[in-house]
Amino acid sequence: MAIRLNHTIVAAHDKAASATFLTELLGLPPPVLLGPFAIVRIGETSLDFMNVEDYRGADAEITSQHYAFLVSELEFDAIFARIRERRLPYWADPYRREREQINGWDDGRGVYFEDPNGHLLEVITRPYGSGGTTASHPHPLVAQTLQPITQDAHHSDHPVKNDRAGLAAADRPHGKGA
Repeated sequence: MAIRLNHTIVAAHDKAASATFLTELLGLPPPVLLGPFAIVRIGETSLDFMNVEDYRGADAEITSQHYAFLVSELEFDAIFARIRERRLPYWADPYRREREQINGWDDGRGVYFEDPNGHLLEVITRPYGSGGTTASHPHPLVAQTLQPITQDAHHSDHPVKNDRAGLAAADRPHGKGA
């Protein structure tokens, strides 16, 4: 039997509101309440939202996690429209430097946004790295293998990749052109 992720617990301040936020944005069926969980089914996997005080104790804080969802181009359009309709902040990169932009890594599209608990959510249309070295906009991790690391003259203690057509601005110093 192949190993598959069955479920994960997602800490929340309000499990029902957090699960509903996700289902509404992704266009999924409403969450199911079961015991201490508000369960969101995504394919064969579930995200089981649980109130943080039940999960980790009365004084517990939520540690931000990252959840990425692979979607079709049509689903991306619908999800991105809902993000904009709600006027949620969104970014092209996980560092939150490229605000109000989407990325084109691996010749797909991707966008990052936060849920009410500060978890970083992401929707992508192609798995990162799937474009390999032939993509016109390779994922930054793949792009690192295409060029040497150099030192930026203005930030000599911070290694920066040489600028290359197609690299996202997040791979340049401070998210701007080099």
